[in-house]
Amino acid sequence: MSLIEIRKRSLTIETTYHEGGPAVAEPLKMAAACAVIRNPYAGRYEPDLLPFMAELRSLGTTLAQELVDTLGRDNVEVYSKAAIVGVDGEMEHGAVWHEAGGWAMRSVLGDPKAIVPAAKAVAGTGYRLMVPVHYIHACYVRSHFNSIEVGIQDAPRPKEILFALVMGTGGRVHSRLGGLTKDKVSVHDGQR
Repeated sequence: MSLIEIRKRSLTIETTYHEGGPAVAEPLKMAAACAVIRNPYAGRYEPDLLPFMAELRSLGTTLAQELVDTLGRDNVEVYSKAAIVGVDGEMEHGAVWHEAGGWAMRSVLGDPKAIVPAAKAVAGTGYRLMVPVHYIHACYVRSHFNSIEVGIQDAPRPKEILFALVMGTGGRVHSRLGGLTKDKVSVHDGQR
């Protein structure tokens, strides 16, 4: 029996043309793919979460591919992942997404080096979570520090988990605060 039972999915796309300054030639697109699943461990302690984590790789691949299909693989410059666990679950039920969601995005994007940022919470139905993103090849590229909100109005229910993957096509519109820029990434260690 599968540990993954999907109730619903969503795909949200934000397009930013300007932030009060001039409109940019290429708008920034940020997208979040979400899946709401039944929490197989809601209301009880499960000592071994590794089978769940392993099975979630397929869900991660589905969401990551949806984002790549939406934005175009070569256009993706930022990424992140998130989980919102319903109140009958625990934080560790969302933490399984670190490996499963992160692995899936790296695989679909061709193994970028930067760590995949994350956010997670145990919360009530309708909770919204701000998810940090950064550059996929070097996490210290300041222009690409940004965030996107994820959530679904009727999720997660107490015995559910909302898993999300996020990708975007660039840094902040009108970024002008200095620091490492993507064209200056040279170490290729995922940091600088």
